[in-house]
Amino acid sequence: MSEKRAVVLLSGGLDSATVLAIARAEGFSCYALSFDYGQRHRCELTAAANVARSLGAALHHTVRIDLRFWGGSALTDDAIPVPDAEESKGIPITYVPARNLIFLSFATAWAEVLGARDIFIGVNSVDYSGYPDCRPKFIESFAETARLGTCAVDEGWRYSINAPLQNLSKAEIIRRGTALGVDYALTTSCYNPDAEGRSCGKCASCALRIAGFREAGVPDPTRYSSN
Repeated sequence: MSEKRAVVLLSGGLDSATVLAIARAEGFSCYALSFDYGQRHRCELTAAANVARSLGAALHHTVRIDLRFWGGSALTDDAIPVPDAEESKGIPITYVPARNLIFLSFATAWAEVLGARDIFIGVNSVDYSGYPDCRPKFIESFAETARLGTCAVDEGWRYSINAPLQNLSKAEIIRRGTALGVDYALTTSCYNPDAEGRSCGKCASCALRIAGFREAGVPDPTRYSSN
């Protein structure tokens, strides 16, 4: 197969849009994968579709799974309120149990079918909310799990789990994406948007986004309900 393929996890947020642009810049034909998992902030699915089109994904699939079945997160249980940024302590209630583990497993399965050996994910452990499934040790361990659980183990190769944003600040991510032509007006990061899809400007994710644009010296195109 002459085409260099990669599966790119695409949430519709700032980070995953940047990762899609990076993967394309590295010469990959990108197969974008999003999840309708019962999340509170459904506007991210529209954002993901718009980003995939804007950045020229070869194909974009949205897979429906139900993480509301067990809840355990403010993003999958309407009875749990989304806290403001200053209220979050330790691993926040917006952490969705094992979400990246689940998403990477789906991405690995699709990659195996596509003949792709690269998977891209927008995890970050600098300006992030403290989620355990965004840390380098998890990504490293999953690469070995993917090898052992697929045909790769018998055929003598391994998947590359690419996390190009892992050690970048939010400002550095925004500068990188801007240089690659990412239209951040298409993205959404908010944990608690209003009915019109406007960001709350108060949650931890909004706080990181606002600070990132300010520090990057790039105008923030986000629509905020509090403005």
